Amino acid sequence: MDAITKVEIITRPHKLDELKEALNAIGVTGMTVSQVFGYGSTKGHTEVYRGHEYAINLLPKIKVETVVCEVPVERVVETAKRVLRTGEIGDGKIFIHPLVNAVRIRTGEEGPDAIKEPTRS
Repeated sequence: MDAITKVEIITRPHKLDELKEALNAIGVTGMTVSQVFGYGSTKGHTEVYRGHEYAINLLPKIKVETVVCEVPVERVVETAKRVLRTGEIGDGKIFIHPLVNAVRIRTGEEGPDAIKEPTRS
């Protein structure tokens, strides 16, 4: 069975469209996108509202999750790094998880067949 791998990318929200286009260009056909909040090295920042200072500890980010078996994981990672890297703190992180199995609920297909694009008849 081909290896099935989940790639999780957490980055800046304004980079989503560019990332989606780049991943589609290398053959990544499906993804799940979530709006998330978090912090890393920056630990947030402070803002002043009506004369009071507030700590903004969690910054808005997006999490893009995709599962691949035909597209090499290294190609997905290199594409994401190329598109998302600004050189500034907050560019994000990429997490790679091996998956044991995948199941397409509609058909019962398992393994790599469950994540490949279904053929249209």
